[in-house]
Amino acid sequence: MTLRTGHTGLNVTDLDRSLAFYRDVLGFTLLAEGKEDGRRHAFLGDGDGDSGEPVLTLWQQAQESYDGDRAGLHHLAFTADSVERVRAYETALRAAGVRFAHEGVVAHREGSASGGIFFHDPDGTRLEISVPDGAEGAPAPHATAPTCGFF
Repeated sequence: MTLRTGHTGLNVTDLDRSLAFYRDVLGFTLLAEGKEDGRRHAFLGDGDGDSGEPVLTLWQQAQESYDGDRAGLHHLAFTADSVERVRAYETALRAAGVRFAHEGVVAHREGSASGGIFFHDPDGTRLEISVPDGAEGAPAPHATAPTCGFF
């Protein structure tokens, strides 16, 4: 059996703020939440309550925002079912005041059919929502380097 990614855990500085972002803006479902002081956390997924599988866990343990200069998580990528859905997320994210790395949908590399949007969560963690095809003709921010590697 080959390993595959299960859920991703992110340390956050403010669970309430991050939960609102991932639940209300990106549409994840709150599966479970721990509210004990010093041990606050949230399990997020795409199902209802106990029937959903965790996709993302938020742990209120960080004292500082994300630092892209340190070893560890580079970015977290989500896949959408269509480029139109990616654009709908972009609209919702812009309405929420999210900081983007590039303007609009961009290709993963020059001439690629895959692409998406690249942005930051409330703690500065780099995020991507992309599609494997449908981004034909979108600009590529870098001529030779993958977009998802350098933002």
